[in-house]
Amino acid sequence: MSTEFKEGLEGVVAFRTEIAEPDREGGSLRYRGVDIEELVGTVPFEQVWGLLVDESPTPGLPQADPHTPSTLTGNAPADLQAALAALSSEWKLGKLIDISDEEATENLRRLSATALSVVAQSARVADGNTAQVDRATIEAGETAAERFLLEWRGEADPAHVKVIDTYWICTAEHGLNASTFTARVVASTGADCGAALSSAVGALSGPLHGGAPARVLPMLDAVAERGDAEKWVSEALARKERIMGFGHRVYRAEDPRARLLRRTAKELGSPRFEIAEALEQAAHEAIAKKNPDHSYTNVEFWSAVVLDVAEIPPSLAPAMFACSRTAGWSAHILEQKRLGVLVRPSAKYTGPSTRSLQSI
Repeated sequence: MSTEFKEGLEGVVAFRTEIAEPDREGGSLRYRGVDIEELVGTVPFEQVWGLLVDESPTPGLPQADPHTPSTLTGNAPADLQAALAALSSEWKLGKLIDISDEEATENLRRLSATALSVVAQSARVADGNTAQVDRATIEAGETAAERFLLEWRGEADPAHVKVIDTYWICTAEHGLNASTFTARVVASTGADCGAALSSAVGALSGPLHGGAPARVLPMLDAVAERGDAEKWVSEALARKERIMGFGHRVYRAEDPRARLLRRTAKELGSPRFEIAEALEQAAHEAIAKKNPDHSYTNVEFWSAVVLDVAEIPPSLAPAMFACSRTAGWSAHILEQKRLGVLVRPSAKYTGPSTRSLQSI
């Protein structure tokens, strides 16, 4: 019996899912059938979390219980990964194989809400603020995005709230990417929800999945300094440099998330919008000559521009991505729990043929 083999499992179907539907040719993304175009500006992120996890916008994601990790370094992705793993023990979370779907859902709801709080606290430490914000101030926030900013900065600019809410909705879920696959693999072993979410954060910390926005702003600064987007692109491609934020393994047309984030950046008057738009056009035309399927900007390009409007440092981008993706990860962990199958792919051996130890 022959087995399909592709390096990295690209394009190999591993699961059936009812959670999200990225439309490869149509340039759309739907969460349980609902287009994200309809969600942004209509319901807040916490209700999108509910749509993805509970199949209903309500009750959605609650306010986080007060929780301060024993150690905060200011490195938000590392702090978040450590905190989620530690909560498994602190909260005595049951293994997925031993608990009901309802208990697993509540564990994920509680962990996800706390994840947002941990990232806000870590960002506050990174800013040099060691004093915590009063709980009443945080709880006065009307949405998860507003409460996040209040816990981080003690204040919440409405434009910044809109940035974070839009960004979180656009990046809440996107099918079987590296971090989501990691979460499902861990969930398939019957581990607890904290372990599954913590492992997903680890997978998200790499620059090829979640970290790319941190590399976009320096690129825009370089284009602005050069003063000519076309020349900068030409020179970068001649040096065989990778232009970050272009192309996507799923979409062959425009990434719908990029479209929404571009619009938000323009509406909020991003100071980098003109440079970003000029680079987008120049790079699209240059890349399309060799690879038209990968010449459009992806979510990470315009994420960097939008997050910059809210004065979110590039180093925080992976953790912001993790906050949003708690929704998709949680939904997939539950879907994997119900599937009840251990993920166990095979590897193709390409090493030496039989030989003796003495011959080495």
